[in-house]
Amino acid sequence: MDKEKRNIAPIIEQEENHLPKILSEEDLKDFKLMVNELRDTWTKKQVYRTETEMRFSVLNDLVYPTKAAKYWQAVREQNSFLQSLMSVSFEARRNDVEIKKLEKKIKTEKDSLEKELHQIDLDQAFYKKANLELDAKDRMRELRLWSEIKKELDDGSFDTKDVNTHQLDSYHKQYQNKLSHLTPGSSQAEITNVIGQLKSIERIKKDGRIGYNEPKAISSEEKK
Repeated sequence: MDKEKRNIAPIIEQEENHLPKILSEEDLKDFKLMVNELRDTWTKKQVYRTETEMRFSVLNDLVYPTKAAKYWQAVREQNSFLQSLMSVSFEARRNDVEIKKLEKKIKTEKDSLEKELHQIDLDQAFYKKANLELDAKDRMRELRLWSEIKKELDDGSFDTKDVNTHQLDSYHKQYQNKLSHLTPGSSQAEITNVIGQLKSIERIKKDGRIGYNEPKAISSEEKK
């Protein structure tokens, strides 16, 4: 069954019969020669971020300087894709119902022009179905990758239960990084923000507010 999903070849081949209405003979000839290539392009195109982009762009060392910071950002990213996958699932369910309704309309419609319009809507719904399945497949790929990255980062040196635990240490390192990148050309607002945030973090750490403790390894028993 999986082979039948995300396959737009029949849709493209079917639509070829209608392309003469909008393409010249030369364009149509070129399109037909490219059908297999276009099908391959549609199947392998990048939909969402690659693993490379996830590791160097999303979890960049300047913004997420600690393993804990990277881990908790991975949690946020994974949750975002879970939410999106659920939305795609709901949309796919609605589209499946629309397909059934259109198939029913085509069977009962007496007017030939109305039936033709229903058929166009049905063809478009099947194309949407294939795209939704491709979207879901790639969202699932990224969910798996975030899961792998979380496992790699979880070395027992930080709390994986409470996001607040790591933040003072992680933000401290982040703003130290930002401070080191300030230049004479940096705006006064940027300088004030970085120095202000850094001094506030250092004061909170010194005062021992919000239950801050120096980072320590979390045992396997504590994680349970």
